[in-house]
Amino acid sequence: MAATPESPEKEYCSTSEAAQRLGLSLGTVQQMVENGQLEGWKTAGGHRRIRVSSIEEFRARSMAGGGQSGSRGAAGVLQVLVAEDDRILQKLYEHTFSTWGLPLQARMVSSGIDGLLEIGRVPPDLLITDLRMPGIDGFEMIRRLRADPQLQDLDIVVVSGLTEDEIVENGGLPADVIFYSKPVPFRELKGYVQAKIMAIQRRGRPA
Repeated sequence: MAATPESPEKEYCSTSEAAQRLGLSLGTVQQMVENGQLEGWKTAGGHRRIRVSSIEEFRARSMAGGGQSGSRGAAGVLQVLVAEDDRILQKLYEHTFSTWGLPLQARMVSSGIDGLLEIGRVPPDLLITDLRMPGIDGFEMIRRLRADPQLQDLDIVVVSGLTEDEIVENGGLPADVIFYSKPVPFRELKGYVQAKIMAIQRRGRPA
């Protein structure tokens, strides 16, 4: 029977098509379906189909909650993405950053999935992330970033309440990831951010 405008072929797409629309990996999209963040089903042959409207709704929510996006911002301004599910800590990051008087622009996300979406849309200069987050946690987000050749050099700072033993039990962190224990050590973090700003300005992005 010929497909009609209301048929599933027009309403649903494959996992690979959904991944292209969102700029994510197949595994991330599959996880989003399993977590209920995207609406989907499986065919009799075991192929996943995802409702196009749920993809667009997710993109719209992410754009609304992700802060400024679409460009890297002014030259010489450090672009920082903070992945932290605690709203109080998000506000603390934003307030503390605003008192530093440094050329930085921060965006906040609450999960690893949202972090991957934001990084895929506008790669930051620096990612600051928690490890315990809903859905895709910080461990999985970092693994996926380091598996992407275009993002292997992204500077990542982890700020977590987990102990070193707990981190090892969860597979550990890459050697080039900087780790700080909670509460957030803003004094040390400020020094690191200042060094990053100097580095991007030396690379020919003067403020």
